[in-house]
Amino acid sequence: MTTSTKKDCRSDYKISFKREDFNFFVDLSGEFGLKNLTAFTGDIKREISSQKVQNIAIDFSKVCYLDSAAALAFVQIEKEAAAQKITCRLINLNAEAKGIFSVIHGDALTRLPFKSEKSHEGLIRQVGQASLFLARDFVNFVTFIGDLLSALAHTLRHPRSLRGKDVLFYVQRAGVDGLPIVAMIGALMGLIMAFMSYLQFKQFGANIYVPALVSFAMIKELGPIMTAILVAGRSGSAFAAEIGTMVVNEEVDALQTMGFDPIRFLAVPKVLACVIVVPILTIYADLAGILGGMTIGVTTLDLTVKTYITQSIKTIQVFDVVTSLIKAAVFAGLISTIGCQRGFQVRAGAQDVGKFTTSAVVAAIFLIVVADSIFAVMLYYIKN
Repeated sequence: MTTSTKKDCRSDYKISFKREDFNFFVDLSGEFGLKNLTAFTGDIKREISSQKVQNIAIDFSKVCYLDSAAALAFVQIEKEAAAQKITCRLINLNAEAKGIFSVIHGDALTRLPFKSEKSHEGLIRQVGQASLFLARDFVNFVTFIGDLLSALAHTLRHPRSLRGKDVLFYVQRAGVDGLPIVAMIGALMGLIMAFMSYLQFKQFGANIYVPALVSFAMIKELGPIMTAILVAGRSGSAFAAEIGTMVVNEEVDALQTMGFDPIRFLAVPKVLACVIVVPILTIYADLAGILGGMTIGVTTLDLTVKTYITQSIKTIQVFDVVTSLIKAAVFAGLISTIGCQRGFQVRAGAQDVGKFTTSAVVAAIFLIVVADSIFAVMLYYIKN
């Protein structure tokens, strides 16, 4: 029988080794923790490697202190012995030691990480994986749209199931609270366009066309798209963060347990509120842009207020106003849908909430630009 005794800082530990035929006994006494981890694991591994045995028993009956680092080391010794086809048992564990070992998952020691720290994949493989990711994301989005349309159809068939107070709450959050920033951005856009167009038109003495350019651009394109981008940044991100936080706090699971449909309960009021207020905000942004342009027209172009308004009215057509509102409603549906869908994708932790909130804004802006491009082509052929 051999004995190994070490002293480290304030703690002593003692290990006794005994062999009987093909059985090997390791008797532990004293304190085993992080501070003497290297010493006692080295002693045990060296002694085991020098013996040709079939069974190992590690006795903890005399251990007065054991921390999780030491317990993990003993689990690792078990794994290494099993790899050498040696049966290793931990015996005489007290209740406290059993509690420490119960929180250690042996499978996690051999399981590969979800993602390696360094990737040596080729460009083609990376492009392929990115394409698969985008395809899966598109399928998930389309699936969520289907679930949302089903929830909206149920709401139309059963109007009393709609939570009106929630719709009004989000109307205020997405619409009323957004009026100041939408007005400011719209006025600045109109002011900038009027001034920049004036710098070009003055070379030809065509200052009179500045009101027409500002009004047409604001109503046709800039009003809807700028309002949609602002709503995506304000409300789309808020929808994703709100639902994502509820997922993390298991509130969505609680709703399902109580028999509520989370999409009908959480997403439908947000989508309806957004579709209601974004066209109104677009009109507000259009008027603010025209007024911003009129400021430049009156102060710099020597135009009267009456002349500016008259030229603007001549340019504006009912078709342009109606299509602008339709575009705004479609943008609103995309923003609210992607925001809610990203929120439901959250799984755990604040990091996931931040990730999918950012994704909601980026994806919403991308979809706005794509939808606007499609509208531009469609409206050209419809009008002509």
